[in-house]
Amino acid sequence: MRILGRDDVDAALKGLDPVVLDAVRTAYVLHGQGHSQVPFSSFLRPPAPAGSRIISLPAYLGGPEPVMGLKWISSFPANVERGLQRASSVQILNDLHTGYPTALMEGSRISASRTAASAALAAGALHGGRRVRTAGLIGCGTINQRVLAFLTLTHPELETVVLQDVVPGRADVLAAELESEYPRIAFRAGDVGDALAAETVSIATTDSTYWLDLAGYPARPAGQVILHLSLRDLSTASVLQAYNVVDDIEHAVREQTSLHKAEQEAGHREFVHAEIASVLGCTEPPATGRTVVFSPFGLGVLDLAVAQAVLRAATEAGLGTEAAGFDPGSHRVTAALLGGAA
Repeated sequence: MRILGRDDVDAALKGLDPVVLDAVRTAYVLHGQGHSQVPFSSFLRPPAPAGSRIISLPAYLGGPEPVMGLKWISSFPANVERGLQRASSVQILNDLHTGYPTALMEGSRISASRTAASAALAAGALHGGRRVRTAGLIGCGTINQRVLAFLTLTHPELETVVLQDVVPGRADVLAAELESEYPRIAFRAGDVGDALAAETVSIATTDSTYWLDLAGYPARPAGQVILHLSLRDLSTASVLQAYNVVDDIEHAVREQTSLHKAEQEAGHREFVHAEIASVLGCTEPPATGRTVVFSPFGLGVLDLAVAQAVLRAATEAGLGTEAAGFDPGSHRVTAALLGGAA
């Protein structure tokens, strides 16, 4: 089994964003065509620290290069106050014929990349090729930093990015860092209203209180696309008034997401208008006159697709370690019988 630690995955991902974007697009298309198996995620919620959870996402992705495996990802929001990353993850890939594990990979970077790539793909598709010059990032953590990287691929004309975070000074610090990385884009810190004045807005926070009511910010542009990545920020009223796109309706409308809360309030799911696979490649934005909200639950097939690309790049570069002893070994009874037959 090949083991890829944090540094190995980092090295493999360098320069790989266009490949990751294509891998996520292909995974969405295959999923939309029914060439996947994505059981519901399982949630483990320890009694402390409050708000913590660990999620398992098993999946199978078909197509010309099939792959199967499991992501095991934790989210411990209290880590941020201790100067630690909120999320950690491992990704396992399994052999399609024997089921034996073939790769064990540090998964938080893979998870962040697939989330960000899916968001940027949705932004491009839901704007229908329209030129997007302004973006707002609500939440200045790892996810939105990766979202920006992929938005520069799907919105190469991006000129201005407004950053907002509840931690004082965090948006200013990140703006200064990003200016050196993206010298052609102007970055500035602002409040929620400033961020929501952008054409594309990505919301990636650790909040789960459905705190954001879009009706309180009427100065938002027509045709705005909101990437609702943390799934529990928008109020039910905001969801019910929007044109809603998800990655998979059965997954997105559960586990007390904003969409799930909206379903409980409305008594139906008719406010969900499309799954992302059906709108990829659109050349026109949805003719709705409403704010478009993309709420991806996060499908395990995306992690598989990105992990496969990372593993391929790492293997070509000689990264990682080959470790023996992760198969169960020979079956003694079978081996003895075969020996006797010989």
